[in-house]
Amino acid sequence: MWLNPAEVRLPCALWATERANPYFVLQKRRGPRDRDGGLAGLLIGTLDAVLASGARVAPYRILYQSPDSLTCWTVAHGASYGEITKHWEWLEHNLLETLSTFENGRDMNTFVRVKIQGVLAESSQNCGVREDGDTDKFKEATSQFHRLFDMPEEEKLVSYYSCSYWNSKVPRQGWLYLSINHLCFYSFLLRKEDEMVIQWADITQLERNATVILPDSIKVSTRAKEYIFSFFLNINETFKLMKQLANIAMSQLLDNKTFEQDLSLPELKSKMPKKVPALKRDLDARAKSERYRSLFRLPKDEKLDGHTDCTLWTPFSKKHVVGQLFVSKNYICFSSKEEAQCSLVIPLREVTVVEKADSSSVLPSPLSISTKNRMTFLFAYLKDQDFLLRRISGFLQETMRRKFEPPPPNGRPQAVTCFPPQVYSWQSSLPSCSSEPESERHLYNTSMPTAVQPLMAVYRRRSPEEFSPKLAKEILKEKAWRNHFAEYGHGVCMYRTEKTKELVLKGIPDSMRGELWLLFSGAINEMATHPGYYEELVMKSMGRCSLATEEIERDLHRSLPEHPAFQNEMGMGALRRVLTAYAFRNPSIGYCQAMNIVTSVMLLYAKEEEAFWLLVALCERMLPDYYNTRVVGALVDQGVFEELAREHVPQLYDCMQDLGVITTISLSWFLTLFLSVMPFESAVVVVDCFFYEGVKVIFQLALSVVDANVDKLLKCKDDGEAMTVLGRYLDSICNRDSTLPPMPHLHSLLIDDKESYPEVDIFKLVHSSYEKFGAISADTIEQMRFKLKLRVIQTIEDTTKRNVVRTVLNETAFSTEQVEELYGLFKAEHLTSCYWGGSSSPMERHDPSLPYMDQYRIDLEQFKGLFSLFPWAGGDHSDTLALRFFRHLDRNGDNLINFREFIIGLSVLCHGDLTDKLRLLYKLHVWPGNSLFGCVFHQAQFIELCKTLYNMFSEDPREQELYHAAATVTSLLLEMGEVGKLFCNPTGMNMGVTEEGSTNGGDTHDVSVSSYSVLSSGSHTELDDRDRLRCEEIAEDTVLVRSSHFGDSLPNPDCLDKDWTISFDQLLASVLTEAALVHYFEKPVDMAARLAMAKGMRKLGSFLSSTEYEAAPPPGSPGLSEST
Repeated sequence: MWLNPAEVRLPCALWATERANPYFVLQKRRGPRDRDGGLAGLLIGTLDAVLASGARVAPYRILYQSPDSLTCWTVAHGASYGEITKHWEWLEHNLLETLSTFENGRDMNTFVRVKIQGVLAESSQNCGVREDGDTDKFKEATSQFHRLFDMPEEEKLVSYYSCSYWNSKVPRQGWLYLSINHLCFYSFLLRKEDEMVIQWADITQLERNATVILPDSIKVSTRAKEYIFSFFLNINETFKLMKQLANIAMSQLLDNKTFEQDLSLPELKSKMPKKVPALKRDLDARAKSERYRSLFRLPKDEKLDGHTDCTLWTPFSKKHVVGQLFVSKNYICFSSKEEAQCSLVIPLREVTVVEKADSSSVLPSPLSISTKNRMTFLFAYLKDQDFLLRRISGFLQETMRRKFEPPPPNGRPQAVTCFPPQVYSWQSSLPSCSSEPESERHLYNTSMPTAVQPLMAVYRRRSPEEFSPKLAKEILKEKAWRNHFAEYGHGVCMYRTEKTKELVLKGIPDSMRGELWLLFSGAINEMATHPGYYEELVMKSMGRCSLATEEIERDLHRSLPEHPAFQNEMGMGALRRVLTAYAFRNPSIGYCQAMNIVTSVMLLYAKEEEAFWLLVALCERMLPDYYNTRVVGALVDQGVFEELAREHVPQLYDCMQDLGVITTISLSWFLTLFLSVMPFESAVVVVDCFFYEGVKVIFQLALSVVDANVDKLLKCKDDGEAMTVLGRYLDSICNRDSTLPPMPHLHSLLIDDKESYPEVDIFKLVHSSYEKFGAISADTIEQMRFKLKLRVIQTIEDTTKRNVVRTVLNETAFSTEQVEELYGLFKAEHLTSCYWGGSSSPMERHDPSLPYMDQYRIDLEQFKGLFSLFPWAGGDHSDTLALRFFRHLDRNGDNLINFREFIIGLSVLCHGDLTDKLRLLYKLHVWPGNSLFGCVFHQAQFIELCKTLYNMFSEDPREQELYHAAATVTSLLLEMGEVGKLFCNPTGMNMGVTEEGSTNGGDTHDVSVSSYSVLSSGSHTELDDRDRLRCEEIAEDTVLVRSSHFGDSLPNPDCLDKDWTISFDQLLASVLTEAALVHYFEKPVDMAARLAMAKGMRKLGSFLSSTEYEAAPPPGSPGLSEST
């Protein structure tokens, strides 16, 4: 690119002159790989590795030198020789002739400077300067990253950091490159080179360590090795980015979430520096948005636009609260600096006015926001009031525009009408699933209405004593909440303070529970922005039969069976609709056990649509990855609970580990939010706290339950006895404030109580959990989750690998190590297509819900990438043969093959006998629709077989001998086909077909392949040109030699003889006559060498340690000359 002329001294030992003229010099920076680099090259390589000078200095530059001065000016530089050559040619074409006319060196210098500055300004104007563009320094570092590690252009570099890698107790100073899919390290110190490439998907552990020798370091662990990096300038930023990239890789393994860069980054202030690369800004914005959504329970697609320090005037306390203001496209949120003091969520759909307030010394830079429910929020001490007001006003205008947009012509269907006074009606019975296609099978009437009020309002059983003390206490709770609403606001814009938390811990009244669950979980926002969405899902999903709906039907009768609401079809119908609608919304989750229990409780206190959105919030935001086929989230939290138990209940931890209790309780307790192990009226209090505080409540309560039973658990001898102790304790937890009559708990009915447990008040237990374990923060849990998520997902991947290997070992002759390596390559090919794109969607190829063998599948393009493992790969015909192999292995015709199909096909070529290999070769050339038995080759298929054979031999050491043997076999087959033709059509054996199609006896020429002998090009060099006939259907090194008693006509594909055929037995018999071919098909295959070559080509986690580097120029590099 062109540069503003900058002064530089000449000559310089660090640069070598490539081209020169009287006014300009094109130079290349010396490097360690230059043939004549010498000591200077080694020095530069070391400086580049240590100081990253290569990331600051482009490898090519053009200097302008005045004839009467030793001073030069840099006018252009480039990352490649092609780029700098374009600038050089422009200078020669546009400036050289003009410069020769100047007599004064000063005028010449002025002319060159003005001309270059003009070209630079024009170039900037034409190209435009993107606000989120990367700096020149980062672009050069990206070029160096691709060059050093041979990465494709699709692999995006995120950032790079100076650090040391500890290799055998010796630090190697170099540079750590972090890209979307790889962690790479490069160091070059005085002829010793360290190069490392690790896929994020291979990392099993990532943690920060602190020792006496290394006060702050990062340890990266894979299945094979541990790597330690230290001496970072900013280790916090580096480790945070590494965690984020590892998380992206785990998401790819878990649910095929491919990374796509977000180009709609938040607007930057005009005075804000733009030194951060666009992709790094994108990842930083994602991390901030994720924390923002988690903090305020916002929808998953909400993106944080920015945040700023400010104060909020709180009318209930008559003071300003210091905190931060967060702004996004649809929400304005506030969080106090002091935790739990005050938080606020203001949806822009509720905002009516945003304006500046009167500024004063007491209240500088204020901003006033008014809402529909006549609440006004006053923010002050805003650093950039005008910029903030402009952003909020723009978002507000867009919100209003979307609100008043006319609905699309084929929009959502009308909501289903409900019929009072009934909640809904059941109109049809449930038929059994038949063998009809899924799209045609119906389970129930699709026109059923949905519930408009909670089931508790219909099925609540009142006590005879209407004004009992419990009911009076319930009324007092309702009054306390109404007073709270009057003081702190009602609805989504309510101030959420410590007082709100106190009321939640005292218990939410039954009549307000559904409303507050919606508010605290954030489900109210998604329901408000998606009107009619649930009804549309009900219409589309009800009546469809699938694996999810079948599982739902099995579990319906197990969903809170002790409650009267689910002892008839009304309650079960509502539960069926909610679960089926969610399975239709999120097929990746579908339905998971425990969802029915949680949803049934939601339906008791919330309307049907509200229960649906509560389920969405639970499964997709509050407990991510819990309710899928592999319950990864629950397994991760199981590990988190183990770590917390080790820290907070150390005297019990070893005992629980020996008994295996933690594994059992974490899944049953966490998946159902204690609803399946605790009396119903007590468990709903846990759900109250969960929706307000999040998952930390579940951990606190679990630790409290374990801590309360320490003495009894220490005396247990096995896991059954320990579970009995915990089960009895949980059954004894009661809610003395509940107005509901006690319902027998299913768990308590299964336990034979030999001794009565004292009752445990749920509110005391909750308060105790906050007192003892309230210090556990959400941030702490998230950090522990990340650490354990890597381990859990990699353990699942290892389990899948072991099951696949164990299954295919009995079907192939490969060793266990070879099958494992082949599986690694097969999986890596799938991941590579996820990284850099492919011809099919990753979702199609990877489905964790399928059996182990079918979880990873590859398409044709990926199969071609692995075809080098097959012994027959090679030559120009390799892709065509790969296509034939793929079609043969794809038995179900879905254009995908699994690992079992892949390895069985490979096993035939590596371990099959001659007959098996020839049979496979024969099958590959049988046209689709034909079978081997009773099938014969025709001429076109025979031509393709010849092409395949000649290309298979092209890279063999005995190439010429194999060509001669193939020529003999094919000639023999041609004669067999001719003889077969005589028997098939004896009356026409001397008849030919003219171009006009008329018969002409023996005067016409037979144009079939049977009239020719197939020979290799090296076996008939003395033949006359008139006797050598080339056929376009045969490979380039193959010719068809005309028999002497025929004319000179070439075979025409349109005139191929359909009576000419050969069979597999004839092919086998012919090959057996040639020892060279027999040896070729029977020789052993060195699979270890092929695997090593494949892994080397893919650079899967390759590590080149302390290798002696021999300076050599890259292929095709231009010659270098020393500067004088």
